[in-house]
Amino acid sequence: MTDHHRTSLPPSRGMSTTSVHGGEARQKPGDAITDPVFCTSTYTFENTQAVIDFIEHKLPREEYGRYGNPGQRVVERKLAAMEGAEQAVLYSSGMAAIVGLFMSRLNADDEVVFFDECYHRSREFCVKHLSRFGVVTHQVKTGDFEAMEKAITPRTKMLVSESPTNPHLSCIDLEKFVELGRRHGVETMIDATLATPHNLRPIEYGVDYVVHSATKYLGGHNDLLAGVVLGSAEKMLPVANLRGIMGAISGPHCMYLLQRGLKTFELRMQRHNANGLALARFLEGHSRVEKVYYPGVESHRDYEIARRTMHGFGGLITFTVRDADWRATANVVDAVKIPRIGPSLGGVETLIEQPLIMSYFEASPDDRAKWGIADNMIRVACGIEDTDDLLADFAQALDA
Repeated sequence: MTDHHRTSLPPSRGMSTTSVHGGEARQKPGDAITDPVFCTSTYTFENTQAVIDFIEHKLPREEYGRYGNPGQRVVERKLAAMEGAEQAVLYSSGMAAIVGLFMSRLNADDEVVFFDECYHRSREFCVKHLSRFGVVTHQVKTGDFEAMEKAITPRTKMLVSESPTNPHLSCIDLEKFVELGRRHGVETMIDATLATPHNLRPIEYGVDYVVHSATKYLGGHNDLLAGVVLGSAEKMLPVANLRGIMGAISGPHCMYLLQRGLKTFELRMQRHNANGLALARFLEGHSRVEKVYYPGVESHRDYEIARRTMHGFGGLITFTVRDADWRATANVVDAVKIPRIGPSLGGVETLIEQPLIMSYFEASPDDRAKWGIADNMIRVACGIEDTDDLLADFAQALDA
């Protein structure tokens, strides 16, 4: 690994200062204020002795592009500082990060228990693919810690949840989650993509692994794919080693974009939080809206947990349209002028989708009912547009 000398701030600085300066060297190559982009697949050695010294003394430099890049190391240190973790391991996508963590920690006959509200691809990997390697997955109702404890066996190796969840925005009591894992000697993982380090810091509660799709709020501009796993240096070592074998690493230009995006992270999150809360409150008061899923409004079942643990509530909102079938719901989606129809979230542009169509179109009605995906459900990922413009746009779409 490359050691970029000392970083330019102590760990006690605020989030915006950390997102700008964290993990970076005070003086950089060429005396530039920005880090260079290293477009190389391999790294050369001066002579044979240099190779031997690298191997024997674990020298802080790169060897081959599949194992790392200087720009990647900078972003990993920055994200670790932002999350309050000892180490971060970056991947080519959020799903690559989840797969990489599970594959590095789980063996045949191991079991995992996870709350059932989650990104559907995470569920698919656990149920359809981990099972091929002899790993058993148990799903229990989100937030039901009694059910989670009953599902734990001597073979259970990990408890898994999102917080907030996607798309219902349920929030997990992290103190109970960590206590349950520690009491049974089971590791814990939280996918905190929807929260971000700005709004929630699971490691401060004792969670072993935190996962983010850096494609979302961390990158922030809908122009890159990346994922990250964070935790202690000891726990991250086997994760990083397997990543080097799997090759699920981001390229140098992607790391440049992620580092640049992180510079404005805290400022963007202020607007995402403000837009999310304002739109959720507007939707709650509209006669055509049946139910709003957003942890920042008092009607949400986990409002007290969110208010106690989160700094803000993010830009993602899910709501259902009153007395509407899927076609009438699609009409609302088609009527907005500012949001673009598409998957993902966390970018500067507002996105909108109908989960039935976008993610669950091929699922059976029974499965959709089991997962809480209603025909009249809409998911909105607020960007950083002017709040009043977003509210006016949704008003005209719902009124139409």
